[in-house]
Amino acid sequence: MDDLSAFQRDTLYAVASLGEPYGLAIRDELSEYYEAEVNHGRLYPNLDKLAERGYLNKRRHDERKNTYSLTEAGRELLVARHEWEADCLLQRSPPTPEPTP
Repeated sequence: MDDLSAFQRDTLYAVASLGEPYGLAIRDELSEYYEAEVNHGRLYPNLDKLAERGYLNKRRHDERKNTYSLTEAGRELLVARHEWEADCLLQRSPPTPEPTP
Protein backbone atom coordinates (compact mmCIF):
# COMPACT_ATOMS: atom_id res chain seq x y z
CA MET A 1 0.00 0.00 0.00
CA ASP A 2 3.02 2.25 0.43
CA ASP A 3 3.13 2.95 -3.30
CA LEU A 4 -0.34 4.56 -3.24
CA SER A 5 -1.39 8.05 -2.29
CA ALA A 6 -4.23 8.53 0.19
CA PHE A 7 -6.42 9.66 -2.72
CA GLN A 8 -5.65 6.47 -4.65
CA ARG A 9 -6.41 4.35 -1.59
CA ASP A 10 -9.70 6.21 -1.08
CA THR A 11 -10.50 5.67 -4.75
CA LEU A 12 -10.10 1.91 -4.28
CA TYR A 13 -12.46 2.02 -1.30
CA ALA A 14 -14.98 4.02 -3.35
CA VAL A 15 -14.88 1.48 -6.19
CA ALA A 16 -15.24 -1.37 -3.69
CA SER A 17 -18.33 0.23 -2.19
CA LEU A 18 -19.96 0.89 -5.56
CA GLY A 19 -19.36 -2.45 -7.32
CA GLU A 20 -18.64 -1.67 -10.97
CA PRO A 21 -19.13 2.09 -11.24
CA TYR A 22 -18.56 4.65 -13.97
CA GLY A 23 -16.02 7.37 -13.32
CA LEU A 24 -18.74 9.90 -12.48
CA ALA A 25 -20.12 7.71 -9.70
CA ILE A 26 -16.62 7.35 -8.25
CA ARG A 27 -16.13 11.12 -8.47
CA ASP A 28 -19.45 11.72 -6.70
CA GLU A 29 -18.61 9.25 -3.93
CA LEU A 30 -15.19 10.84 -3.35
CA SER A 31 -16.60 14.38 -3.52
CA GLU A 32 -19.13 13.46 -0.85
CA TYR A 33 -16.42 11.90 1.33
CA TYR A 34 -14.02 14.85 0.95
CA GLU A 35 -16.86 17.39 1.15
CA ALA A 36 -15.24 19.09 -1.85
CA GLU A 37 -15.49 18.67 -5.60
CA VAL A 38 -13.07 16.11 -7.06
CA ASN A 39 -12.18 17.27 -10.55
CA HIS A 40 -11.75 15.24 -13.72
CA GLY A 41 -8.03 16.03 -13.94
CA ARG A 42 -7.39 14.47 -10.57
CA LEU A 43 -9.65 11.43 -10.78
CA TYR A 44 -9.05 9.91 -14.20
CA PRO A 45 -5.23 9.88 -14.16
CA ASN A 46 -5.40 8.14 -10.78
CA LEU A 47 -7.93 5.60 -12.05
CA ASP A 48 -5.57 4.88 -14.95
CA LYS A 49 -2.60 4.46 -12.59
CA LEU A 50 -4.57 2.07 -10.39
CA ALA A 51 -5.53 0.03 -13.46
CA GLU A 52 -1.92 0.01 -14.71
CA ARG A 53 -0.74 -1.26 -11.31
CA GLY A 54 -3.28 -4.08 -11.44
CA TYR A 55 -5.57 -2.89 -8.63
CA LEU A 56 -8.53 -2.01 -10.88
CA ASN A 57 -10.08 -3.48 -13.99
CA LYS A 58 -11.01 -0.80 -16.50
CA ARG A 59 -13.63 -1.84 -19.02
CA ARG A 60 -14.98 0.21 -21.91
CA HIS A 61 -18.75 0.55 -21.53
CA ASP A 62 -19.37 2.70 -24.60
CA GLU A 63 -17.60 5.44 -26.52
CA ARG A 64 -17.75 7.85 -23.60
CA LYS A 65 -17.76 5.71 -20.46
CA ASN A 66 -15.57 3.19 -18.71
CA THR A 67 -16.51 1.06 -15.76
CA TYR A 68 -14.12 0.09 -13.00
CA SER A 69 -13.94 -2.84 -10.62
CA LEU A 70 -11.47 -4.10 -8.06
CA THR A 71 -9.10 -6.84 -9.07
CA GLU A 72 -8.17 -9.56 -6.63
CA ALA A 73 -4.91 -7.68 -5.99
CA GLY A 74 -6.90 -4.52 -5.22
CA ARG A 75 -9.18 -6.38 -2.84
CA GLU A 76 -6.22 -8.03 -1.07
CA LEU A 77 -4.59 -4.62 -0.70
CA LEU A 78 -7.69 -3.17 0.96
CA VAL A 79 -8.09 -6.18 3.24
CA ALA A 80 -4.45 -5.91 4.32
CA ARG A 81 -4.92 -2.19 5.00
CA HIS A 82 -8.08 -2.85 6.99
CA GLU A 83 -6.33 -5.51 9.09
CA TRP A 84 -3.37 -3.18 9.75
CA GLU A 85 -5.70 -0.37 10.83
CA ALA A 86 -7.60 -2.71 13.14
CA ASP A 87 -4.34 -3.96 14.67
CA CYS A 88 -3.19 -0.39 15.24
CA LEU A 89 -6.42 0.54 16.98
CA LEU A 90 -6.43 -2.56 19.16
CA GLN A 91 -2.80 -2.12 20.20
CA ARG A 92 -3.15 1.55 21.04
CA SER A 93 -6.61 1.65 22.56
CA PRO A 94 -6.83 1.69 26.33
CA PRO A 95 -8.26 -1.49 27.79
CA THR A 96 -11.99 -1.56 28.37
CA PRO A 97 -12.71 -1.55 32.10
CA GLU A 98 -14.36 -4.60 33.55
CA PRO A 99 -17.98 -4.02 34.56
CA THR A 100 -18.46 -3.88 38.30
CA PRO A 101 -20.99 -6.33 39.76
